[in-house]
Amino acid sequence: MSVKDLSLLFTLVLIGVALALIAIGWRNRLRRQSDVEPLPEVPAELGAPLAAADGQYVASTTAGDWLDRIAVHNLGIRTNAKLSVHPEGVLFERAGAGPVFIPAGRLTGVRQESGMAGKFVEKDGLLVLSWMLGSHELDTGYRTRRAEDKAVLLTTLQDLISAAPQAEADSGK
Repeated sequence: MSVKDLSLLFTLVLIGVALALIAIGWRNRLRRQSDVEPLPEVPAELGAPLAAADGQYVASTTAGDWLDRIAVHNLGIRTNAKLSVHPEGVLFERAGAGPVFIPAGRLTGVRQESGMAGKFVEKDGLLVLSWMLGSHELDTGYRTRRAEDKAVLLTTLQDLISAAPQAEADSGK
C-alpha cells in the first residue's frame, strides 16, 4: 500500500468514527429529552393569518441555553419554513419535518437575537419565540427570508402575546 492509500484509508476511518460519535450523541440527546411532551395539534381551522413570512426554522432549544437543541419531535432540525401568526397561535410549516403549532396562550415572549444553535447572522437577525411545551420552556428561532418581514412579524407576535393572557382569563370565567 502506498502512502496515499494509507492516508485515504485513515481519513475514511476518521470520518466514520466522527459520524458514529455524532449519531451516538443525538441518540443520547433523544433519550435525555424523552420527557418532553408531545407537540400541540394544529387546529383543524385557523383564523386568517395576521402576518406571515417565508424563511428558515433554525431550531428549538431549552430556554436560555441557545446551544441545547431539542432533538425530540424534530424540533432541533433546521429547515425552510413558513411562519404564520393567527389569532389562535403561531404555525411553522416546516419542509420535511412536519408543522409546529404554538397556541397563543403558551407564548411567553419574543425577541431578536444574532444567533442560536449554530446559526449566526447580523445583529437582531433572528426572531426567537419563547414558549411552554408542558413543563419545558423552549426558545424557537426563525430567520425571515426578507428583512422587512421581520418587523411586521415581531409587532404582530408582541400584540398576540400581550392579548393572549387576557383572552385566556376571560374564557376561564
